[in-house]
Formats: sequence, C-alpha cells, structure tokens
Amino acid sequence: MANTATDTPESVGSEAPPVSVEVGPGRTPARRGRPLMKILLVVVVLVIIAISIPLYRSYTSWESTDDAQIDGYVYPVSARVSGHVIRVPMDDNQQVVAGTVLAELDPKDYEVSVANAKAVLANDQASAQALRTNVPITSVDTSSTLSSAQADVENAKAGVAATQKQFDAAQASLRQSEANDLKAQDDVNRYKPLAAKDEIPQQRYTQAVDTQKATAAGVEAARASASAAQQAVVQARAKVDQALAQVRSARTGPQQISVQRSRAQAAEAESQRATAALEQAQLNVQYTTILAPIGGIVGQRSVQPGQNVAPGQQLMTIVPLDSENIWVTANFKETQLKYMHEKQQVKIYVDTYGRTYDGTVLNIAGASGARYSLLPPENATGNYVKVIQRIPVKIVFDKGQDPQHLLRPGMSVVPSVKVK
Repeated sequence: MANTATDTPESVGSEAPPVSVEVGPGRTPARRGRPLMKILLVVVVLVIIAISIPLYRSYTSWESTDDAQIDGYVYPVSARVSGHVIRVPMDDNQQVVAGTVLAELDPKDYEVSVANAKAVLANDQASAQALRTNVPITSVDTSSTLSSAQADVENAKAGVAATQKQFDAAQASLRQSEANDLKAQDDVNRYKPLAAKDEIPQQRYTQAVDTQKATAAGVEAARASASAAQQAVVQARAKVDQALAQVRSARTGPQQISVQRSRAQAAEAESQRATAALEQAQLNVQYTTILAPIGGIVGQRSVQPGQNVAPGQQLMTIVPLDSENIWVTANFKETQLKYMHEKQQVKIYVDTYGRTYDGTVLNIAGASGARYSLLPPENATGNYVKVIQRIPVKIVFDKGQDPQHLLRPGMSVVPSVKVK
C-alpha cells in the first residue's frame, strides 16, 4: 500500500507537467486557424462568384446554332436563241469573269436574217421617201387643178352662153323658114286651081312651086342648123358640168393631201418596223455567243458541241464567290430570337477551315422554315405535339475577309449572335 501511495504521487507529479504542457499549446492553434479557414473559404466563394457572373453574362449574351450553312446565288446560264452548238470552251469548276465566252452557236442562219432585214429596210425606206415626196406634189397639183378647173368652168359657161345665142338664132331662122314655107305652100295651093283654069300664067304657078320647094329645103336646113345649135348647147352645158366636177374634185385637195400624208406615215411606220426587225436580227447574231453574266465558278454544265439548244434551255450555272453574293442562313430556335434583331454582331465559325469570320445580322425571315416547305404541317388533326420551330436568319459577312474566295455555298458554319 505504501509503495502504491508513494508511486502515485510520483507518477502523477512526474507525468502531470508533460500532460499540461501538451494539451495547452495544441488547442490554441486550432482555435486560431478556424477563422482563417472561414475567411479563405469566403474569399474563394467570392472569387468564384466574381468569375462566374461575367462568364454567365457572356454566355447569355450570345445565341448560337449549328443548324446553319453558307448560301449564295446560283446564276443559271441559258440560250436566248435556238441554234447548233459549235464550241463550249468552259468546263465544270472553272473560274470565269464576267463576259467570258461560255458557248458559241452557229451564227450563219442569223446572218442571213440580217441580210434579208437590211434588204427589207432599204425597200421600205425607198417607199417611204417616195410617198413623202408625193405629199407636196399632190398639194401643188390639187392647187393648180383647182385654178384650171375654175377657169374651165368660166370658159364653159361662156361657151354655153355663145351656143345658146347661136341656138336662139337658129330657132329664129327656123321659124322664119317655116313661115316662108307655109306662105309658099299657100301660094302653090292657091295658084294651082287658077293655073288649071288658065286664070293665071302657068309660069307664075311654076315659080310658086319652085319657091315652095326652096322654102321647104330652107326649112330642113334651118332645122338642121337649129338641131346642131341645140347639140352645141348640150355639149357646152356638159363641159360646164365637167368643169364643175373638176372643181369639186380639186376642192378635195386637202383630203387628198391628208391621204398622201397618211400613206407616207404608214410607209414610215413600215420602215421603222423593218429597222426594228434588223436590230432584232443583229441582236440574234450577238446572242449566238453566250457570255458569262457574272464572275464565279462554272457548274452543272450540260451542253456539248453538236447539240441543238432551244431558247431558255439551261446550259450551265455560275456560282459567284464574292462576299456580296454569299451569306449565312442560320435556323435559330424561336426561343432564341427574343433579343435578336438586325445589325447585331455575329461570329461565324466555319467548320471547313476552323476559322471564325465576322458578320452582321441582315434580317429575320417572315415565317418559320416549316411554313416555307412544300407541305406545311397541319396541326388541326388532334395529334398535336408542340415542337420548337426554327426561323431562318440571314447573316452577311463583313467585307474584305475572304480575298481568296475560300468560302463556298453549302459549307457548314456555327454562327453566334451577340444579342446583349
């Protein structure tokens, strides 16, 4: 027991200091480190928040889609006239500039048409010149004809007056001759019985008979003269009527001039039509050489030498590669268009080259792609399932980014539009 009692104090006395020494210093650093860790954790959280907010804002300020590709105009090249193809110098995938000869047709038929059109034009121009010359000639002729006809009328009237006087004189002479004839007949009738009874000399009776015969002949002559005078009057009056008709005809001079002028105008119109036909024939000769309407890459060549082509038949296509002729068609979800509008900045990543180009939103389509399809969806069927629609957005490249014309229609791109 004594040993136990003595050992305990010693052991306690000897071990107590180390215990108190170890425990005291161990608790003090732990208490001091906990606030430091809390501060460090708060700082880390604040840094994460400070970094996340800009990242979130940057992420939410851009709208992108991988449903996009480069589009461009494809110019079809067709023949404007029919003909036989004699040469096709260009082939698929060759680069051409505007005005390059793409194909040639045989121009001989159209050259013949040009020669024929020139001949027709020369004939029509000559006819028009002749009719134009007839207008002043007709004017002068009608004026002189009117003056001459009026003078003829006056002369004819004077002739009628003269012949009328002659007719009147012939009538008077006829009446005188008839009176003399009647007197001679009375003398014969009166002397005849007296001569038969020898109451008068036979010679006197014979003289009366001779006188009666002479007066009868005078009557016939007077009648003939009167008849001739009457015919002269009729002829003179006919001349008056003829002269009056010429006057009336000459007075239609303005109408005749108008008719000649109309004929000249019609001939001039024919000449103009012949001129147009000649120009068309000359154009047809030019159309036998088919030129590139724009610079670009030739594609879809379907024409061969020796082939007969018709007007409007497509021979090949040209795809221009200038930045003005290509753009991006991006089909954004309708939920992405809330803040999207024209003239917003766009980053366009091209899968082919792994390169990003700058662009601008040009416009937003007026309807979804489904509405533009050949068979638009019909939702009034009872089996409606809501599907997020896509709206085409047209994006144009900024100028000067593709000097080597590397971009091609159909390439896949990923556009990102800065909406905020």
